[in-house]
Amino acid sequence: MNILTWIVFGLIAGIVAEVVDPHKDTGGIVGAVILGILGAIIGGFVANLVFGVSITGFNLTSFAIAILGSLLLLFISRAFRSYQ
Repeated sequence: MNILTWIVFGLIAGIVAEVVDPHKDTGGIVGAVILGILGAIIGGFVANLVFGVSITGFNLTSFAIAILGSLLLLFISRAFRSYQ
């Protein structure tokens, strides 16, 4: 799928991940948007690699992949920060 679609999903997914996340230390709305964009790209890549599913357009499955990718990236970043 087009990288532009991943970026748009990432914008929305970052905001949703910011609302869902109980810890509010992502760097505000700008941090949430960046996290969402990177999470959507990583989520799309991992979902395509593992399940053969990717972001295929504006639908519920693609949106869920983008949000889960954002939350996964958030979890990984917190895990690395806790070791410092």
